This record gives sequence, C-alpha cells and structure tokens, in this order.
Amino acid sequence: MWNWSTDEKTFRKKYPKEYRLWRLVQLINYGLDEGEKLDREEVKKAWPKIKDQLDPYKARAIEYLLWEKMYSLPDNLTFWNWHKHKIP
Repeated sequence: MWNWSTDEKTFRKKYPKEYRLWRLVQLINYGLDEGEKLDREEVKKAWPKIKDQLDPYKARAIEYLLWEKMYSLPDNLTFWNWHKHKIP
C-alpha cells in the first residue's frame, strides 16, 4: 500500500509507536498488499486505540474474527451517516 498524503519514512523514524498504529488502521481500512497479513496479537493489543478509527463494518468483522462477537449493525447505518452513530 502506498500512501500519497503521508511521509511514511519520516513518520516511522520520529514516531514509531504512532506509525505502527496508523499503519494498522490504514491496512484494515484500505486493504493489505498482496501476500501481506496482519499479526493477530498485534491487532488485539492495539484494538482499544484503533477501533474508533476503523470503518464500522470492518471493525465488526475484525471483532468477529478475533473474539467471535456476533451482533448486527443498525439498519439505518450508511456510508454518509456512520460517523453520527455511537455504536456500542
């Protein structure tokens, strides 16, 4: 994945912990490179810090895959209004 709006080299060098959290969010929201995988334990450890920055549908999918939480999203949730909803 190539991010055109962020100087990743400088970001990684100056703020390594923040960079890793940002990178996890980017990979989950926008996809992995071919052959790339997420580290299950790293995602679990970072979850409290990154979950609010994720697309709600992808966050629910990750919660299901990691903790087998089964619940549904509100019926009226769309791309245009998801940021207005407080999802438990």
